[in-house]
Amino acid sequence: MKMEADFASADKGRGLGPRPLRQKMSRMRLNDLFAGYAFSLPSVIVLFVFTLGPALAAFYLSFFSWSLLNHMHFVGLSNFWGLLHYSVFWIAVRNSVIFACVVVPVQTAIALALAVMLNQNLPARGFFRLAFYFPSISSSAVITLIFMWMFNQLGLFNSFLSWLGLPQPDWLGSPHFALPTIMIMNIWTTSGAFMIIFLAGLQGIPMNLIEAAAVDGATSWKTFRNVTLPLLRTTMFFVVVMGVIGTLQMFDQSFIMSGGTGGPLHSTTTVVLLIYNFIFNYGNVGYGAAATVLWFIFIMGATLATNKWLGQSVEY
Repeated sequence: MKMEADFASADKGRGLGPRPLRQKMSRMRLNDLFAGYAFSLPSVIVLFVFTLGPALAAFYLSFFSWSLLNHMHFVGLSNFWGLLHYSVFWIAVRNSVIFACVVVPVQTAIALALAVMLNQNLPARGFFRLAFYFPSISSSAVITLIFMWMFNQLGLFNSFLSWLGLPQPDWLGSPHFALPTIMIMNIWTTSGAFMIIFLAGLQGIPMNLIEAAAVDGATSWKTFRNVTLPLLRTTMFFVVVMGVIGTLQMFDQSFIMSGGTGGPLHSTTTVVLLIYNFIFNYGNVGYGAAATVLWFIFIMGATLATNKWLGQSVEY
C-alpha cells in the first residue's frame, strides 16, 4: 500500500493524476471508435444501396400496381393473390426447386471427391487444382455460349453420341432435356470453387486424429466416414448453404440459353427469370416485386432448414 501511495504521489507531481489519465484513455477510445466507423462506413453504404435498399424497395413496390410508365397506385395484397393464381409462377417454382435439389447434392459430392483426391501427395497436384477451379472464375456468359455450341443438335456432344451409335436428343429444344443441360453446365462450373473450400476444411483437420484412427486399425474408408466427414460438418454447411442460395437464384444461364423466354414450354423458366420478365418484358413491377418477396421468404426458409440440419458445431 505504501508503494502504491508513493507511485500515486509521484504521478500527481508530474501532473498525471487519475482524472487526466482517464480522460486520455477516453479520448483514445473515442478515436478508435471513430476510426472503426469511418473505415466500415463505405461498406455499410454499399450494403444499403445495393442490398438492403433494393430489398426494402421491392417490399414497398409489392403493394402497388406500376408499369414503369404510369403512376403507381396502391393495390394491397392483390399482387400476391394474383401471383399465387398464376400457373407459370408455380412452374418456375417447380423448376427452381428441382434445379436446386439436383445440382446441390451432385456438385457437393463432386467437390468433396475432388478435394479428397487433390489433398493427397500427387504429382502435378497444383495444376489439377487450377484446372478444376478455373471454370468457376470464367465468365458465365461465355461458358453458357460454349455449352450451347456443345449441346447443339449438330454439336460436339451429339457427334460423340452418334459415334457411339446412341440417339442424339435435341438438348436445347426439348422440354425434357433443356433444364438438365443447364444442370450439367452449372455443376461443371461450380464444383471447382467448392472443391477449394473443402480443401481448406481438409487441411484444417488435425493430423493427430487421423493418425490415432490409423493406430486403432481403422481403414481409409472408416477414417473418412467416422473422422474426416464429421469434422467437415461446418465446411459442408457453408458449401450447401451457398449452393442452395446460388441455385435458387439461377438466372443468367437460363436467360442466355432460352433467349430470355424460359422455353421451350417454360421448361427453363426459373423464379428469378420470371421476376425479370415481369418487370422488363411484361411491364408489371408489382408482380415482380411480390414474386421477389415470396422467393426471399422461401430462400430464407431453405437456409434456416439447412442450418437446422447441418449447422451444429463440431468440437475436437
